[in-house]
Formats: sequence, structure tokens, C-alpha cells
Amino acid sequence: MGKNKLRKFEEMETFPNVFQFPFSQLQETGFEMKGKWNESCFGNNNPIVLELGCGKGEYTVSLGKMFPSKNFIGIDIKGARIWTGAKQAIADKMQNVAFLRTHIELIDRFFAQHEIAEIWITFPDPQAQKRNKRLTSSRFLSLYSKILRQQGIIHLKTDSNFLYTYTCGIVQENHLPIRMQTTDLYRTHPTDEVLAIRTFYEQQWLERGLSIKYLQFVCEPRAQYLEPDMEIEPDGYRSTCRRKNNIINNERLV
Repeated sequence: MGKNKLRKFEEMETFPNVFQFPFSQLQETGFEMKGKWNESCFGNNNPIVLELGCGKGEYTVSLGKMFPSKNFIGIDIKGARIWTGAKQAIADKMQNVAFLRTHIELIDRFFAQHEIAEIWITFPDPQAQKRNKRLTSSRFLSLYSKILRQQGIIHLKTDSNFLYTYTCGIVQENHLPIRMQTTDLYRTHPTDEVLAIRTFYEQQWLERGLSIKYLQFVCEPRAQYLEPDMEIEPDGYRSTCRRKNNIINNERLV
């Protein structure tokens, strides 16, 4: 591990807005703030919004500034990325922004039933080969429904036509109410300030000329979420590639 990453990890140990909880301790004692985030972390009763796979926390921090009457928690397993958003929130003295370092598969260990109002999923790996790892699969919808309030909203913002099509399919298969959907966000909603927030990765896709897809739907609880029976054409580029140099190389291979 590089010295810069080590420095960031050490510094995050001192951040009051970052929560890191070893899995071994989670198994033994559970998470003491589960069901008490408003009371123990934010000191208010405002709605809590999650950003899953938050990366550097661009959405978490930006939404926190736009909506001071809501609380925002960015979740990611990559500590060096979380450091950026957490550092910014501290510098801006934001009391309604926090970060949790954990695997998304474990979120029901950290949040109680009906504790969360909304979930943002921003530019996740589409996992074309591994359905169970897609953040909008039946496996994850079941997790989300455990912690979301009634009529809880899920926002998906993605460059991947594969993931967007798949998510539309699973939403339709389970008859979940759609609030908004578009395959070209900045053409159809050019003045929406919330949707105009751009993550580090999103800016890379836009520079490549890719359109951004957006889907907002209500995650109504189901006894079992059904998977769509559909064939979806894979994306014609490496959506999982994140570094600019690799992006350039991949374009040569497409």
C-alpha cells in the first residue's frame, strides 16, 4: 500500500464523520448505532439518504449542501476514496454528512427497518457477468426494502445501457412504481440541479460522448423480488475501467 493511502487511512481514524467497523466486531456485538443514526450521529430527526458506492462522495457532499434539512451517508469499501468526501465535509463544517466504510452487502447490519428515506446508486459496476453483484438485482432490492421507509425511493444514475435496461426490466417485472426515467439525462433534464451533480467517473463518461441514464422508482416491499427473463446486449466498452489511461487503451480495442 502506498504512503499516500496509508496517510489517508490514518487520518480517517480521526475523522468524526467516518465510521469504520471491523467485520469481526460486527459479528460479535453488532453495530450500536443501528436504528439510532439520527440520534447518535446527526442529532436530529431529519430523513436519511444513502449513496451506495459513493466513491469520492461527490453526490453525498453536494446533496448535503443542497438539502440541509436531510442527512446523507456515503457508503463505500474504498477508504482512500471516502477520505476525499469526508475531508471536504469537515472543511465545510457540514453536520448532515457522514461516511460508512463497509461492503454494501452488509447494510442491513448497520441500518434498522424504515430508517432510510432514499437511496442513490451512482455509476456502479454493471456486473454483466455476475447478476448477484448488480446493485439493482433482486438480492439487493430485498436488502434495500428492509431498511427503506414505505414509499422509499431508489435513484439509479449510470453510463451503462446494460445496467439501465436490466434495472428497468426488474422494476417492471416486480411492478414497482417508476417516478422518472430517461436514457439521455442532460438532453431531457438540462436544468435539474440535483441530477446535474457530476461524479468523477461520470465526467469521464461524458468526455467520451456517452449518454447518462437515470431511473427513479419506489422500492415497494415484496415477499420475493423476481428477476426479469430477458436478453440484454452487453455494453460495447469497458464500463468498469476507471483510469483515463486505461480508457484510452480500451477505446483502441473497441
